[in-house]
Amino acid sequence: MSKQYEILNKINSPEDVKALDAEQLLLLTEEIRSFLVETVTKTGGHLASNLGVVELSVALARVFSTPHDHIIFDVGHQSYVHKLLTGRREGFDTLRQRGGLSGFTKRSESEHDCFGAGHSSTSLSAALGFAVADKQAGSDAWSVAVVGDGAFTGGMIHEALNNCRRDLRLILIINENEMSISKNIGRFAESLSRLRSRETYLHTKERTARILGHIPLLGKPLLSALKRVKKGLKNWLYGSNYFENMGLYYLGPVDGNDMAAVEEILRIAKAQTESVVVHLKTKKGKGYGPAEENPDHFHSLSPMGTVGGGGFSAAFGERLCQMARQDTRVCAVTAAMCEGTGLSGFREMFADRFFDVGIAEEHAVTFAAGLAANGMRPFVAVYSTFLQRAYDSLIHDVALQGLPVCLCIDRAGYNEGDGPTHHGIFDVAFLSGIPEMTIYTPVTYAGLGRSLEAARQQSTPVAIRYAKGGESDLLVSHFYADGEPSEIGVRTDFSCEEPIDCVIVTHGRIAGEAILAQKQLAEEGVAVGILLAEFLKPYDKLAALVAAHLPAGCPLVTLEEEIRAGGMGMLLLDALDRRGKIDGRKTVIVAADDSFGLQTENRPIRQTVGIDAAHIVAAIKQICPKGPGKDA
Repeated sequence: MSKQYEILNKINSPEDVKALDAEQLLLLTEEIRSFLVETVTKTGGHLASNLGVVELSVALARVFSTPHDHIIFDVGHQSYVHKLLTGRREGFDTLRQRGGLSGFTKRSESEHDCFGAGHSSTSLSAALGFAVADKQAGSDAWSVAVVGDGAFTGGMIHEALNNCRRDLRLILIINENEMSISKNIGRFAESLSRLRSRETYLHTKERTARILGHIPLLGKPLLSALKRVKKGLKNWLYGSNYFENMGLYYLGPVDGNDMAAVEEILRIAKAQTESVVVHLKTKKGKGYGPAEENPDHFHSLSPMGTVGGGGFSAAFGERLCQMARQDTRVCAVTAAMCEGTGLSGFREMFADRFFDVGIAEEHAVTFAAGLAANGMRPFVAVYSTFLQRAYDSLIHDVALQGLPVCLCIDRAGYNEGDGPTHHGIFDVAFLSGIPEMTIYTPVTYAGLGRSLEAARQQSTPVAIRYAKGGESDLLVSHFYADGEPSEIGVRTDFSCEEPIDCVIVTHGRIAGEAILAQKQLAEEGVAVGILLAEFLKPYDKLAALVAAHLPAGCPLVTLEEEIRAGGMGMLLLDALDRRGKIDGRKTVIVAADDSFGLQTENRPIRQTVGIDAAHIVAAIKQICPKGPGKDA
């Protein structure tokens, strides 16, 4: 580190935090913010959200004792301070790097991370599970869920609330900063912002309960009556409290960036004999001017402090705007990912046809089905990893009814920085099994535009998947040097007249590895041809196009940047086999084989999962060991 951190450098465990006095705590919070800005702007990661929870994280370390107590951060992207306070400061320069610290909580990383995360709205369900297990075991451990208010735009958190019991050592901390990734929307966000309580009220409430509780015989009945009167009066004056109506003890809101206030309210919560909801209000980006002014832009930084954007996401947004000008049926749906999916411009230009439903992917897809059933043309912009949450809606509400909903799947393939919770490697397999689903796989901006236009004209469900980032110059020059085609099909870099020893069929950005392997094998006398699929499903159609380019008896390799089971390789080979094109032909599938893509070493993810150029070369040599003109 380029700066000296007098207090932070002495913190190696939560016990060290407990030993600090008020002046040292203030200095610690300042040093943590400085440390985060210095490191995260270099490594990349979630900056604004962590700057906002510094005081909360320090207070948690002082009031609770992990790993005995269980602290579960929703999503986990706001756990950086927790990592710093639990012995991971020295490795912080490896954050989100290959083989380094995860950008989220991870059970295998530390005993202080009791539950892994990466997706929103899961923490309370998990904390409830921990609390019930502790009660069964007779443990006095506390389970604490730290949840951003953005998570309440999703349904799962409410399902968990519906199952919360009062007889548990469970604390739900609501970190209200009015942001998830994009600004929170919806009725719950509006309701939460209206909840108000004074700190003096909390003290009076605590003292009254303590005094009445010590009065023999009459104390408890009086306290119970007082609670009923208070609740009735409060409901009459201010309206009901969502959490108290569910039978939960509610404390707050309190300034979540006031160190003393946060620690005090957590101790009050811990002193209760029932499950408690603690409501804090924090400033996202606190202490760093640019992040305070633009928390959405500093939600997640790319390495070296650059702000993400552009690429296929921007190209998608621009093309959708063009389509919306021509067709009033075109509309956009997103689940709290407006900026991330490139829809900011669409939101500004077509506000009446832009729908951000919050962190609710299941609802987003069924909502889109309703739009489509009533004549609209919805385009649902979603990251591949988040689409997993809407699988039932895809099958039951979209595909079964044959509705023209288009899934615009961003971040397809491996995403090293965010790690396995955000790898988009399952969508091909789970989409391929859905009847009547079409899957497009463009690798150029023009190809994305063709796919979107095709989807607009289709009467059945469509999925368009594209990688994070922009076009690959290598792919454009290799497959599109003669310009973009008018039809969506299969691109090839060889002719039927050429002597070819092996053919690779691939799709998406992984085709770049195929080109590198092709060049290496050419130096060794093995001629490889590559077929780039611009679509996958229907596989029978893809098989027909591939078969037309396959020399008789030529070995065939399928290459994909997704999970092997149920993926393109298996389904394409099956379709070719049914056409009689596999008989006697050697084949091999190069794909992620039963792996989540965990990176425990500092090496590229494709190398880790066995789909880089070197692995492709090795696979081809197994089925095609000799070059043309050489002895077999």
